[in-house]
Amino acid sequence: QVQLVESGGGLVQAGGSLRLSCAASGIIFSINVMGWYRQAPGKQRELVATITSGGSSNYADSVKGRFTISRDNANKLVYLQMNSLKPEDTAVYYCNADIRTTYISTWFEYWGQGTQVTVSS
Repeated sequence: QVQLVESGGGLVQAGGSLRLSCAASGIIFSINVMGWYRQAPGKQRELVATITSGGSSNYADSVKGRFTISRDNANKLVYLQMNSLKPEDTAVYYCNADIRTTYISTWFEYWGQGTQVTVSS
C-alpha cells in the first residue's frame, strides 16, 4: 500500500517562509511526476507546482518566483519551499504523485492527506 505523508505546514506571518515535505512509502517501483496542490476554503483544488523525475518543474503563475519545488528521488521525497508568503496562499496543501507499484502495473495517482498552511496579514 502506498502512502504520501506531508509535513511542515503551520501558521506564518505574511512575508514569511515555510518548507513543506512529502514522503512516499510502501510498495513503490517507480515515481514519475510529483507535485503540490492546494485548496482554499470554498475554492477548487489547484495546481501549485510539479516536478518530474528528471527535475523539470512547472509552477502556477501565482507562485512563480516565490515557491520552489524539489525532490529527492532516492528517498522518495518532494519538497516545497515557500517564500514571501501572502494571505492568499492560505490553504490546505496536498502532495501528489504518479506511482507504479510494479514494473508491469499502470501509473496511479496518489494523494496525501494534506497539511494546513495559514498566512496571517
